[in-house]
Amino acid sequence: MVRSRVSIPARRYAAYIFDLDGTLVDSMCAHYKAWRRALLLSGAPDHVFTWNEFLAHGGRSAQDVVSSVNQKHSLQLDTAAVSSLKRQCYLDLIAHEKLSAIGETISFVLHLKRSGIPYGIGTGSLAKGARATLAAAGIENLFDIIITPEDVLHGKPAPDIFLKVAEILGAPPDKCLVFEDAEPGLEAAAAAGMDSVQVLPPAKPF
Repeated sequence: MVRSRVSIPARRYAAYIFDLDGTLVDSMCAHYKAWRRALLLSGAPDHVFTWNEFLAHGGRSAQDVVSSVNQKHSLQLDTAAVSSLKRQCYLDLIAHEKLSAIGETISFVLHLKRSGIPYGIGTGSLAKGARATLAAAGIENLFDIIITPEDVLHGKPAPDIFLKVAEILGAPPDKCLVFEDAEPGLEAAAAAGMDSVQVLPPAKPF
């Protein structure tokens, strides 16, 4: 029996907001590989940044992740340099690897598109990486509204990204439903006053 990765509420919302990585596209393994490569190239020990540690940072900005790694492991990595290297490692990786869209959420997006119901993306990735992810999964033409940390003052778990999407969609926050896979994103949805559903990871991520 195939496990369902998301349960979509029967209630109708005015607008729907989707995280990207791990919610619309199974890109988390690619992001993790990119992080591991960037950290090792930057001189971090091999034991730094386990898969579970990575998942706990889901949705946070790259510089926040590096700062957290520095604090937890008593390192002094250059946050800007490592963040930039990670983004490049990720782009290099997905340039040669096709990513898989998550069928259950994409089917719902297609329903929204056919029905004329407003929806958009609120992601912790920067715009260049987000568009590359969508392209690598072959779904870049499904989304017109993509809000990233570049568009707001604070990234997840602050509510800014989701509130900005809601503003553009013309929907009050309490009438929006957020699809998220990671705890920081779920916290951001709650802080925005929005309902949320969690998209579960694949049964075997590796």
